[in-house]
Amino acid sequence: MTPPGAAPPPEVTDIAVRVRRRLDEVLAVERARWSKVDTDLALPLDAVARLVLGSGKRLRPAFCHWGFVAAGGDPGDDRVVDVGAAFELLHAFALMHDDVMDGSATRRGEPTIHIEFADRHADQGWRGEARRFGEGVAILAGDLAEVFADRLMSASPPAAIAVWEELKIEVNIGQYLDVLGTARGGTDFETARRISRYKSGKYTIERPLHVGAALAGRLDDLQGALSDYGAPLGEAFQLRDDILGVFGDRAVTGKPVGDDLREGKPTPLLAVAVERCRGDDAELLTRVGAPDLGDDEVAALQALLESCGAREVVEVTIGELTDTAVNHIGQAPVPPEASDALIALAHYVAARDS
Repeated sequence: MTPPGAAPPPEVTDIAVRVRRRLDEVLAVERARWSKVDTDLALPLDAVARLVLGSGKRLRPAFCHWGFVAAGGDPGDDRVVDVGAAFELLHAFALMHDDVMDGSATRRGEPTIHIEFADRHADQGWRGEARRFGEGVAILAGDLAEVFADRLMSASPPAAIAVWEELKIEVNIGQYLDVLGTARGGTDFETARRISRYKSGKYTIERPLHVGAALAGRLDDLQGALSDYGAPLGEAFQLRDDILGVFGDRAVTGKPVGDDLREGKPTPLLAVAVERCRGDDAELLTRVGAPDLGDDEVAALQALLESCGAREVVEVTIGELTDTAVNHIGQAPVPPEASDALIALAHYVAARDS
């Protein structure tokens, strides 16, 4: 088992280097191309590049790569690097739009794109509302990242593109369920798990594995086995995110402590607490989702989530889901190199601190 806070394993980092190099190439070409049209166009492209080339873990390219190798693909094949870069750009698209919808001020320790451009608008004294300008630029920058991602996918076989298109639908469906759940409040445990599965879990692990196998021409053979591993691990990934969103260290996660509590995210962690708490504890939980939630209230909610056993329930669930994933991939008809790598990735994903 990977200890909490451990550095990413080589099964991630070795692939991340190749993918980052490709992203750097793609974005540099686009910046040079559009800066010739108008120098102002460098700004949104630079914003995309800062997010995409920053400190992300590159998990999706890693799972795509090992899905490709599991299906018999050559680890040195540049096609899987292009697809990995596409996943990073798609993830950037999702993050930029998510930050606008959530009103997040920081991402990976830096101002979010909509905040950056709202500040630029205000500093320059431009016409109109700074907030709307910043959000508009962030949405457009996210759309650019999605288009670049699709371009990198365009040379892939039809089976891989079909999975790609489906996962994009799933991300949007999951995001809608998240927005709806946040607005309604009081989401039950099973609904919260469904949101986690579609918003993040499937497109972080299960679908990248499928795309990798499709790229190698063996999706039909391996889709079931990869789902048996990827589906539970994807849910474990999102449950760990939920824990970090409430208890994570800002210096490590790059986001303010308790951000998910202020946003009122409909997580299984909160669903368990709502089910278990009564009286004053239940009253405190009604403050979840309040934009003016103070640091003292965040600390009280953290203590409540510990004392009512909600955190323990989620931690146990993460362990069970991870064990399920590891057991399935250990029995799957894939090369030992791939199964060993995917087992290492499972333990890292379940125990990470950012």
